[in-house]
Amino acid sequence: MLQPNILLTGTPGVGKTTLGKELASRSGLKYINVGDLAKEGHLYDGYDEEYDCPILDEDRVVDELENQMKEGGVIVDYHGCDFFPERWFHIVFVLRTDNNVLYKRLETRGYNEKKLQDNIQCEIFQVLYEEAMASYKEEIVHQLASNKPEDLENNINQILKWIEQWIKDHSS
Repeated sequence: MLQPNILLTGTPGVGKTTLGKELASRSGLKYINVGDLAKEGHLYDGYDEEYDCPILDEDRVVDELENQMKEGGVIVDYHGCDFFPERWFHIVFVLRTDNNVLYKRLETRGYNEKKLQDNIQCEIFQVLYEEAMASYKEEIVHQLASNKPEDLENNINQILKWIEQWIKDHSS
């Protein structure tokens, strides 16, 4: 059975991982967190002193994921999207969170002030939404509110319906 590939993107702290894991368990699709994948496979290309984090080796990430993406049925979670091949995804969801909600979430993660401010700026200026719109056909890019528990439930149900429809449309 053919299954779709889904990209969940957005600023850190918007709820991609929570949504992705829950979606995977309810849909049977495979969930991949690119940050975890990079950590496990040491897919890094140096270290960013300013942000106090490793720099992702994007080419190696793409190589690592290529075969799974060809098979389909994958939910990919990452806060960047411009380096993934366009052909990989059937739909892209950009999660959006109000700044005050996002600030609290990132604060509880222990982000330093610079990292906090930069991520809030990133959300204010819709950086990830713009990146997604520039990287994929705009008809497959959708924004989802991700502020409260009801949003999570609504988003899961909406995406599950979409998956079901996609599978129907693509089975002969």
